[in-house]
Amino acid sequence: MRFLTRKLVKPGDLNANGTLFGGRCLEWIDEEAAIYASIESRHRRVVTKSMSAINFVAPARQGDVVEIGVRLKKVGVTSLTLEVQVRDLTTLQIIVIIDEIVFVCVDETGKPVAHSLR
Repeated sequence: MRFLTRKLVKPGDLNANGTLFGGRCLEWIDEEAAIYASIESRHRRVVTKSMSAINFVAPARQGDVVEIGVRLKKVGVTSLTLEVQVRDLTTLQIIVIIDEIVFVCVDETGKPVAHSLR
């Protein structure tokens, strides 16, 4: 697992409970995973096809710095399947786990196309 991106949890990222809003965390995950899939596939256009269950393990609070880690799990003809974890930078405690996020490479019309992994 490569932890490539760090995010500071700010007041605008919090839910009513004062912890990191799940939707904000998913936005960060989807963006980081899409960038990773695009770079790995050497294809500019990738779209999120599916995500497995999202396991929120522990909360993050304002001022925490979280890291987003991504690992390539499977390679299809037009798709890449990734595993993602979010963890606290200081404690290394896992905050979120997603076992599988599938991205598909598409052309300018949105049709799946083969990628060329490095």
